[in-house]
Amino acid sequence: MGISKIKSEIFLSQEIEIKLSEIIDAYTSGKIFLATEDTVKKLCQPHIQNLIEREGIKEILIPSGEQNKKIESVGIIWEFLSKNGADRKSVLINLGGGMLTDLAGFAATTFKRGIDFINIPTTLLSQVDASVGGKTGINFNGLKNEVGTFCEPNAVLINVDFLKTLDSKNFVSGFAEMIKHGLIKSPDHLAELEKFDLEKIQYEKLEEIIGHSVDIKKYFVENDPIEKGIRKALNFGHTVGHAFESLAMEQNRAVLHGYAVAFGMIAELYLSVKKTGFPEDEFRKLVKWIKRIYGKFEIRTEDFDRLYELMTHDKKNENGRINFTLISQVGDFCINQDCSKTEILEVLNYFRQV
Repeated sequence: MGISKIKSEIFLSQEIEIKLSEIIDAYTSGKIFLATEDTVKKLCQPHIQNLIEREGIKEILIPSGEQNKKIESVGIIWEFLSKNGADRKSVLINLGGGMLTDLAGFAATTFKRGIDFINIPTTLLSQVDASVGGKTGINFNGLKNEVGTFCEPNAVLINVDFLKTLDSKNFVSGFAEMIKHGLIKSPDHLAELEKFDLEKIQYEKLEEIIGHSVDIKKYFVENDPIEKGIRKALNFGHTVGHAFESLAMEQNRAVLHGYAVAFGMIAELYLSVKKTGFPEDEFRKLVKWIKRIYGKFEIRTEDFDRLYELMTHDKKNENGRINFTLISQVGDFCINQDCSKTEILEVLNYFRQV
């Protein structure tokens, strides 16, 4: 196992316990483990509880929240696996949102130089983004996903019934990553998202749309597993978005990841108009739609230098340049677009006023 393992099976299933039972049948009894988070245990674990009890699966509980996506939490999982006799033929089932699947995935890929893991994402954000694509990681030194690995889970099990437990903010947080997928790859996917009623969610239709969104992410991952080329398109909205997310955390007004990405997409659509010829009328329409869903993120002119500094730490940067993915039209992305500090301050000034 390791960096060369680039494909995992992704199942959209209403019979998640049956499907999980089929997958773990390949592993020895006593070598199957579960990592989950406290809020998920109550709301989502009942879907697989009979299997957990029948197979005697040992579990570790991690406190929920982005603040727990840290090396100390990884150590807790390592210690749990070690004390319970996990070996290189073991498997770790990760049941939770993006924080948990990133964190426990990282723990699995580093324990004994890598054990198998299965992701069961329980939020929309993790179903369409975090659990697909083989990125694991933790926050470190105040920076988002600063330490991590590329390693695909052996399988991803997606069940839309989990999404019925989400509040509206967490639901639309995941919706932002779907919007991003439409913007960088598929006008058709973007159009179906624009028509989707977020007030009256039709879960059968949602499962179909999630499938489309996952297929877009899989396209980029399978063609560029370790992000040397076109996979960088998936970072659209994230260069500015991660800076917004880090600033908000520093200022004790944390925003959900998808909201930060949505705000980042507004900023990077502005840069796309300026640098890659994105149509202005389409830009204005999209900004209006995104703001209607996500509202406004307040920044001050005195925040600009700190935001710029945070962008300089972005993992996508090369040779001291801040590296953006921009789009020239819906479905047509432009990677490796470096922007000057003047251009970045201009977009921040626009964002502050919009």
